[in-house]
Amino acid sequence: MKKVLFLFLLVIGFFLGFLNASGLYEKLINKETISVGTEGIYPPFTYHNKEGKLTGYDVEVARELAKELGVKIKFHETSWDIMLTGLKSGRFDMVANQVSLTTKKRQATFDKSLPYSYSGTIMLVRKDENRIKDIKDIKGLRAANTLSSTYGEIAFKYDAEIVSVDSMVQALLLVAQKRADLTLNSSLAILNYLNTHKNNPFKIAWESKEKDGGASFVINKHQEKALELINQAMQRLIDKGVLKRLGEQFFGKDVSQP
Repeated sequence: MKKVLFLFLLVIGFFLGFLNASGLYEKLINKETISVGTEGIYPPFTYHNKEGKLTGYDVEVARELAKELGVKIKFHETSWDIMLTGLKSGRFDMVANQVSLTTKKRQATFDKSLPYSYSGTIMLVRKDENRIKDIKDIKGLRAANTLSSTYGEIAFKYDAEIVSVDSMVQALLLVAQKRADLTLNSSLAILNYLNTHKNNPFKIAWESKEKDGGASFVINKHQEKALELINQAMQRLIDKGVLKRLGEQFFGKDVSQP
């Protein structure tokens, strides 16, 4: 009986998720409210300012996108580990959180908009750490990263031991406390942190030469009409200089170009 009930609830969950996903285009053309998943603890992309307001580069780009589309927007703050799961199940219409669809599994499940930022990868360690000169040197060392993130996947690829965290702030704390040896993250996030925390105990041990494929808004697959409207609006934001303005506001430069 319990097994039957579980299967019934599972089917209902997938059905509700499908209804949510298939309704995004209707929400856009009917000028309704779209729901957006984000962390809210990942400065300068998504965080709370001194007044407690949710802001950040990704958040403000999402607000400008909603304005361009003529719809309202409602943010849902959640942890990274369940963010894409929430999107897949229909809890959100879209995710705005520096997402790059780098794995085949993600590419098979989600679609992405035109990119709104590009960055590389930086490895941060304590200033007294001298074992690491290259990404290959992290084999067997402890990397504080979210396991399912792009950066956690990089650490795993090079045989680091993953110390699971929920945020970059937590990762930096573990490295500072010597409970982890390193953390990998977006060059934009790391450089912003170093610039705003002058008396920090960290140094850059390694930086990728290449930039990523670009962070984008992510939606569920099979929503081509909705994606077309989103991309058209994104292109208008690019043409109007909105992304350039927001990049200069949060980073001091335009980060929307590769």
